[in-house]
Amino acid sequence: MSKFIELTITTSHEGADVISDMLWEYTDSGVVISDIEDVIALDREGKTWDYADESIFKQDKTVLIKCYFPVDTANKSIKLVEKRLIDFKAGEFLDFGTLETAKREIDGDLWREQWKEHFKPIHIGKIVILPEWIKYQKKEEELVVLLDSNMAFGTGEHETTSMCVEFLGELVRKEDVVLDVGCGSGILGITASKLGAKEVIMTDIDECAVTATEHNMKLNSITNGKVLLKNLLDDNTVKGNVIVCNIMAEVLIAFAPHIGKNLLDGGKIILSGILVDRLSAVKQAYLEAGFNFVKEKIKGEWSALVMSKN
Repeated sequence: MSKFIELTITTSHEGADVISDMLWEYTDSGVVISDIEDVIALDREGKTWDYADESIFKQDKTVLIKCYFPVDTANKSIKLVEKRLIDFKAGEFLDFGTLETAKREIDGDLWREQWKEHFKPIHIGKIVILPEWIKYQKKEEELVVLLDSNMAFGTGEHETTSMCVEFLGELVRKEDVVLDVGCGSGILGITASKLGAKEVIMTDIDECAVTATEHNMKLNSITNGKVLLKNLLDDNTVKGNVIVCNIMAEVLIAFAPHIGKNLLDGGKIILSGILVDRLSAVKQAYLEAGFNFVKEKIKGEWSALVMSKN
């Protein structure tokens, strides 16, 4: 039986997604987030559990993120992760909590199967996000987006991704060129293609994300898309009718004065990854850059915007 090193990182609800996305850059063996806020959110929505001890609602709201590395490569990977954690702790854009770490050795084969059991089909309107190993009988009106077991950088489970998928369903038309900035797994660009976009162009500055997107494009038989290893803002020849950016608020604000050159006249930009308390700052940055407000969504602590260009 293969052995793995389990690395556990203590962080905050606010920092959990950034930390988990970072971890996917160093492992394809699994990342799991344990966040009591997810249980509390379900309780607020009136979704009940067979049994939930009342004491869990009074617990400390720290988040535990576990990730897994093969024993033979663990030391090198964990050192790289720990260096990134030092950088996060030194930054001021989010409260990441303590970022304390703990390690232990576990049996890997059992873990792999348990990890796969965590993922189920995710339904977002007529889009179904489906782990590629699950057998699923789709309904006639459904559009299935397959993702490999290395479901890095966006799976549809998180509110930021699901709001982007919903907005794409509302905005994408058959003659549209759609740009997915910071494509991660490629879930949003692939979704746009499934929705009928004429062409999808996906960009990321992370080689792991580009590799994951190319692989997931093949899984979905996407022939009208391409993936570029670049910062979109460095190339004003790449233009689209719809741009979707699921990135943290500070990066979106930095994009505001520049990204308009990549948007065709009359086009729309979907902005997500925005904590609710940063929504007004992001909106104001795009208004000042000459965009018009179209609509917004809020789910839990997260929000998304659609802005347009005349």
